[in-house]
Amino acid sequence: MDSMILGRYIPGDSIVHRLDPRSKLLAMMLLILIVFWANNPLTNLILFIATGIFIALSGVSLSFFIQGLKSMFFLIAFTTIFQLFFISNGNVLFEFSFVRITDYALQQAGIIFCRFVLIIFFSTLLTLTTMPLSLASAVEALLAPLKRVKVPVHEIGLMLSMSLRFVPTLMDDTTRIMNAQKARGVDFGEGSIVQKVKAMIPILIPLFATSLKRADSLAIAMEARCYRGGVNRTRMKELQVTYVDYIGVGAVVLVTIVLVALWWLEL
Repeated sequence: MDSMILGRYIPGDSIVHRLDPRSKLLAMMLLILIVFWANNPLTNLILFIATGIFIALSGVSLSFFIQGLKSMFFLIAFTTIFQLFFISNGNVLFEFSFVRITDYALQQAGIIFCRFVLIIFFSTLLTLTTMPLSLASAVEALLAPLKRVKVPVHEIGLMLSMSLRFVPTLMDDTTRIMNAQKARGVDFGEGSIVQKVKAMIPILIPLFATSLKRADSLAIAMEARCYRGGVNRTRMKELQVTYVDYIGVGAVVLVTIVLVALWWLEL
């Protein structure tokens, strides 16, 4: 569980760390959107190069990054294999019994794999270089126009901040409970699928109980400090856009224009 980096913030003084969280959030949303325009090796290569540049500027080691994504390996592998074996269009490259692999299926599996990796890299890079409180403030600032239609913008930002804040804590609690169960002789790797699912029950029950107790304690602490979210709430660090933010967002917009142009030329 220590390799889980989603929701963790790594302190630093890199260019990406110093960017305004609103700029990083907008850039990430734009990058995730243009991922779906990358439907050939060239466009995916451009996105991977851009992602590598962003990771290098963030100061986060690529090996640490890859290690932290191991928890998503099963989901990526399952989706890729599903695309590979269940698409029958195109020229047959390999066929044995009911297994049939075509060139189109291979291409689609590669595209899906690249999309998964890029989206996970973008979202993880955002949480690694942005404090949860700053990220919540950015979401609240970007959703501010929705206040006119009675959308609880501040509550949404607070919920996001709490969710990101307690992801590492839940992972640590899960590790501690699993170690306690293993010390009592429980083996999570033996038996059938049903037995493995049943073995997870002693983990889930104390995990839910601990989470509810922590949430109740947090609510009491916030009420005791007279927490009131909204217009009159002040912040220790005010959001401020600098020229670096314009350069960063401009670079993402440039990549978007290039990818859209390549996609348009293929049409």
